[in-house]
Amino acid sequence: MLPYLRLAPDNARYQKCKIVEELALSLSIELLYLPSYSPNLNLIERLWKFVKKKCLYGKYYENFSDFSSAIYECLNDAHLKHKKELDSLLTLRFQKFNKSQIMNV
Repeated sequence: MLPYLRLAPDNARYQKCKIVEELALSLSIELLYLPSYSPNLNLIERLWKFVKKKCLYGKYYENFSDFSSAIYECLNDAHLKHKKELDSLLTLRFQKFNKSQIMNV
C-alpha cells in the first residue's frame, strides 16, 4: 500500500526511534527525514527564529506572564503585522547551484 501522508521530521533521536517508525508504517505514513544540521529546511525553525527576533532580542520581561503574552501576541498577529516578512522567510524556494563542484580533500 502506498503512503497517503508524508511527513518530514528532523533527525532528532526521538523521531527516529523504532516505535515512531512502526507507528508511521502502521498508519501508512512515510517519514522523509530532513538532513542533519539543516534547520533552514524546517519551516518551524524559521518561524521560531522570527519569533525570537521579535520577542526576545533586546527585551526584558518582568515575569513569565508578560513573556508568554508577547509570544502569543506575536504568533497571533504575525500574519497581519508581518505578512511580507513572513512570506519571504517561510518560502519553499531555495537557491539553486547550476555548476557546483565537489572538492575532494
